[in-house]
Amino acid sequence: MAYQIYPKSFMDTNGDGIGDLRGIISKLDYLKELGIDIIWLSPIYQSPFVDQGYDISDYYKIAEEFGTMEEFDELLEEAKKRNMYLVMDLVVNHCSDQHEWFQKALADPEGEYADYFYFVKGKNGNPPSNYRSYFGGSAWEPVPGTDKYYLHMFAKEQPDLNWENPKLRREIYKMINWWLDKGLAGFRIDAIINIKKDPAFPSFEPDGPDGLASCVKMVEEVQGVGALLEDMKRETFERYDAFTVAEVFNMKDDELREFIGEDGHFSTMFDFSAHELFQGQNGWYGCRPIEFREWRDTIFASQEEAQGIGFKANIIENHDEPRGASRFLPEHARNEKGKKALAATSVLLRGIPFIYQGQEIGMTNCRREDISEYDDISTKDQYREALNAGCTKEEALQCCYENSRDNARTPMQWSADANAGFSDSAPWLAVNPNYTEINVEEQQKRPDSVLSFYKKLIALRKSPVYRETFTYGRFVPAYEEADDIFAYRRVSEENGQEILVAANYGTKPRTLKLDREGARALLSNDGKEKSLQIQIERERAVTLDSCEAAVLLL
Repeated sequence: MAYQIYPKSFMDTNGDGIGDLRGIISKLDYLKELGIDIIWLSPIYQSPFVDQGYDISDYYKIAEEFGTMEEFDELLEEAKKRNMYLVMDLVVNHCSDQHEWFQKALADPEGEYADYFYFVKGKNGNPPSNYRSYFGGSAWEPVPGTDKYYLHMFAKEQPDLNWENPKLRREIYKMINWWLDKGLAGFRIDAIINIKKDPAFPSFEPDGPDGLASCVKMVEEVQGVGALLEDMKRETFERYDAFTVAEVFNMKDDELREFIGEDGHFSTMFDFSAHELFQGQNGWYGCRPIEFREWRDTIFASQEEAQGIGFKANIIENHDEPRGASRFLPEHARNEKGKKALAATSVLLRGIPFIYQGQEIGMTNCRREDISEYDDISTKDQYREALNAGCTKEEALQCCYENSRDNARTPMQWSADANAGFSDSAPWLAVNPNYTEINVEEQQKRPDSVLSFYKKLIALRKSPVYRETFTYGRFVPAYEEADDIFAYRRVSEENGQEILVAANYGTKPRTLKLDREGARALLSNDGKEKSLQIQIERERAVTLDSCEAAVLLL
């Protein structure tokens, strides 16, 4: 089991309103009790924090906001004492414009360090091509005092690194190995498919009223990223048997085996298939509601795609997505029972489950009254886009409420005390007002809480009796014809064990007939194992109420 920590919002111990390494150390026992093996830390490197630490100014330093390298070493040691492994974010498609390399490049645009980036001559007084950055506006920024522009697929403060330059690659590999030498278990690798560029930088047909085309188009068209990924693997991860989980979008058809197969570039990669359903053609204001069957079938297809190839990393939410309880659950299911059903159907899938901080207590999206209350650079861009498209302020804010990355970045809700027990001071981002109802301290006292259910679920998955099936067993869709039912079997080739996971996301009870005698109820999100077992023995069937989930040994 893996757990993602967004350090800035996890736990503050020095009263500055920003989470820190000391705060993470203080919660290691909490994570161990939950059943976590791997901890992924979002960036803690030195950074100006234009994009919340994904703009790194020094890869070898800890941001002072989070603590010191000595505290990091202590965290590493304390995690190892608990048989837990630490994974850090690896952000090497781009760096910060404050990084020494970029400052040297600006000082000498014809020199060695300019070739660490993409300094390209403009065309007729315009940028080299019509790419739109991920955060809006041109992906090209003028290099002062020259007729050149530099490429930034994200914010202008995040210049893209030139991976075609072997000197640059050696610098990156040296840095990766430095961290692995410290005892790091591996990396979550950010935006990695973007490292391959087409040096011709061709323009594309505009896809918006701004006359620009998404930079994604170039990423999708260019060939050869695999050679760069293999070079990095050979020079770094492979030498340490490191665990790697990649953030990969825009992968080409039939490339999955190259990415996560037995000899793949990475150990695993995140499954974003369900999240991609919510990407509107015209940004957030163009998003459409997703039907249950479409969501379920998308996950099923992704599960079947990976079978026989490798393991994907399964997520409900992360730091770049809104809260899963607010996105994937229908209105009638946005309660504890529904959150537990969502947990069951996700955690027991084939693959590696990743939990994002607060997911285990069912944290939700946070409504804001004004765009000034948001911090995220992408949210502010999407808000402007919505207004420019004719949306009212209220409609644009609704888009932000449904889609903003800040929904996942509100401080962790530890208790009903001031600031959700996160800090003694006002947090860097306002807490979700529902912290008085949804918090760790309250849920630790209740055996029927979302947190208690996550513990049971993880313990079941890791149980010596069922671990083989949940880890290596095949994924087999079940009851696909039944309305509102999300059900699948995990089938072990090793021992013949079969386990059924089923949840009713509808509003009415559903009865599922079983195809054999002797099934046993292992877990219910409603505490109804005994009554389910009685029904199984009497009727060879289970009836699931609205938002009810059950796990059965067949």
